[in-house]
Amino acid sequence: MNQDILFNEGAQWHAAEQRVEFTAQQMGALIRCFISHGLLEQWAGEPLLSEQAILSAFERLRFDIEERAEELIEAQEYAEDGAIYL
Repeated sequence: MNQDILFNEGAQWHAAEQRVEFTAQQMGALIRCFISHGLLEQWAGEPLLSEQAILSAFERLRFDIEERAEELIEAQEYAEDGAIYL
């Protein structure tokens, strides 16, 4: 992992958008990152039917999720709103 990119603790489920938000910092800038519910379910290999199950799966898969987000940050694959979407 790139030492210049630091991922913050915690994650937040956004039910309306069906995605989990987590954040990273690079050179003092806060980067909002999101993983979709569908991709999280795919990586977890099971249906995630509650907020608790979703956030638990996120924590189990955090290393892989952060690794993919880091690749996108390094490649500067930012969306128009400045966020990273998985």
